[in-house]
Amino acid sequence: MEKTTLVIMAAGMGSRFGGIKQIEPVGPSGEIILDYSVYDAIEAGFNKVIIIIRKDIEKEFKEVIGDRLGKHIEVEYVFQDMDALPKGYKKPEGRTKPWGTGHAILSCKGKISTPFVVINADDYYGKEGFQKIHEFLVNPIVADTKYNFCMAGFHLGNTLSENGTVTRGVCKVDHDILVDIEETYEIKKEEGFAKTETKTIPLDQPVSMNMWGFTPDFMEELETRFSTFLDNMEDNEMKAEYLLPLIVDNLIKESKATVHVLDTKDKWFGVTYKEDKEFVVNSFLDLVKKGVYPEKLFD
Repeated sequence: MEKTTLVIMAAGMGSRFGGIKQIEPVGPSGEIILDYSVYDAIEAGFNKVIIIIRKDIEKEFKEVIGDRLGKHIEVEYVFQDMDALPKGYKKPEGRTKPWGTGHAILSCKGKISTPFVVINADDYYGKEGFQKIHEFLVNPIVADTKYNFCMAGFHLGNTLSENGTVTRGVCKVDHDILVDIEETYEIKKEEGFAKTETKTIPLDQPVSMNMWGFTPDFMEELETRFSTFLDNMEDNEMKAEYLLPLIVDNLIKESKATVHVLDTKDKWFGVTYKEDKEFVVNSFLDLVKKGVYPEKLFD
């Protein structure tokens, strides 16, 4: 059986939530969202988990996770360190914001040797995306480009929060191939559409939820392009982020990568805002009642 890895980004600051949202209990037996993602990934066929955290939340994180996951799948932790920069570069004085999702995955350098899926710790994705990405990673569709990746394409209407605006990678897709991805901010649901201050977007528009399927050679691109990113922050040294959607979009524009969009109709939910927790708790209770998950995920 081919080895595949689940990479979970859990080093975010949680500024809008007001705490360490990655370890907020939401399941009927105290499960966190990450537990459900690992459960679904194991079911889909993934056989290793790498969890990316910050050093300052290690104690709290490991106390919540304990050893329950390690009984079911190989687990490894890596740290996203803001000072982990290429030789000759230094973190701007006063910067506290992490470098972004691209830098998070770069933290796994030397740890990833198999095809892998990337997810956020505080997002619930459903089962379909894991199943489709795993199938793609072990049986890839041949492409003419150097890199052959995939992503779960969620319907925008299934990814909106009732408690505030969200940021989504809005995708242009042609025959299931990603053509363009635009990071779009402050999206809210209104009058049967998704809207920003300047545009209206159909609710069935495909969007990225940072659920990507990559091959190990993607790590080389991440490393090479990070120096270029640091050289071009201009006047945004405190907040500029090295983001996966932008990196992937550049590879597409350079004709280096083909990204297959795997349609998923599962409904996303997560704890972007404190007010989201009640909905998330009730949603998991409903999934347990329907038999999608056992009342206690891991014994």
